[in-house]
Amino acid sequence: MKESERIINEVAQGFIQLDEGVSWFSALEPAQQKSVLREVVSYSMQAHATVEDGREGVVRSGVKPTANPAVMIVREPLPDRMAKIINLPHSENVKAFRVLVAAFAVADTRRRETQCKGRCGHEWHNLIL
Repeated sequence: MKESERIINEVAQGFIQLDEGVSWFSALEPAQQKSVLREVVSYSMQAHATVEDGREGVVRSGVKPTANPAVMIVREPLPDRMAKIINLPHSENVKAFRVLVAAFAVADTRRRETQCKGRCGHEWHNLIL
């Protein structure tokens, strides 16, 4: 498992705090940050994230609801909005990470509790810390 995959899923599953994930993310080069944002969007789509997950993610993220990533994640069509979040200026990357990871956490928790409960073989759902 890649470091980014492990950290994203540790944050989503509550093994590490969002602020710890943000510290790790902030230390990355801008190009690496964009790559991680793309990764989180991909995981969110696999978890079938919804606009409602985005709303809950904004609340959990600590980002002001008026910040660009927060405004974008609560509108349809969500895949298009998430793609636009990735393309925000570098100065928005940390806010984007906070919002995207928090929304992913909501969607992924639902997926683990419904589709994967008791029969999951996904490596990222079976983290051993």
